[in-house]
Order: sequence, then structure tokens, then C-alpha cells
Amino acid sequence: MDNNDKENSIPRWLKPDGSPVSCTEKVMVLNENYEELRAMLKDALEDALVLGCSESQVRASFHDLIDQIQTDIKESQQNP
Repeated sequence: MDNNDKENSIPRWLKPDGSPVSCTEKVMVLNENYEELRAMLKDALEDALVLGCSESQVRASFHDLIDQIQTDIKESQQNP
């Protein structure tokens, strides 16, 4: 897999039990959200680099941000 393939890869979306999310509409929403986040993160990283920030520090901060996000929805809550 070259760098372009890695950049354009979208995860295979899985349910908590490990089975794939198979509803076409759900997968489409998940893929759109993923691509929007990718574009937004790329823009934010490039802004930080233009402003003189350390790339490794910004990337670490983004990882920390993801790890800190909390949700009121639990995996065990089943959706149709």
C-alpha cells in the first residue's frame, strides 16, 4: 500500500460484536463523517505548521483530544 492508498483508506466499520455494519446508509454516513474529519484535521495540522508549531506535538495533541472525548451513548445501546 503506497502513501496515497493509506491516505484514502476508510476503515471497515464494525459493531461491538465484531460483525460489519452492513446498512448502506449507515456506512455512507460513517464514511462521510470520516472524510470530513480527515479534511478538517489536515487543514488544522497545516495551519499549525504554517504558524510554526512542531508537527509531532500537534499530532500528539490531536491524539490526546480523541482520547479525551466522552459520549453519553454506550456501545451496549442497540440501534436498529
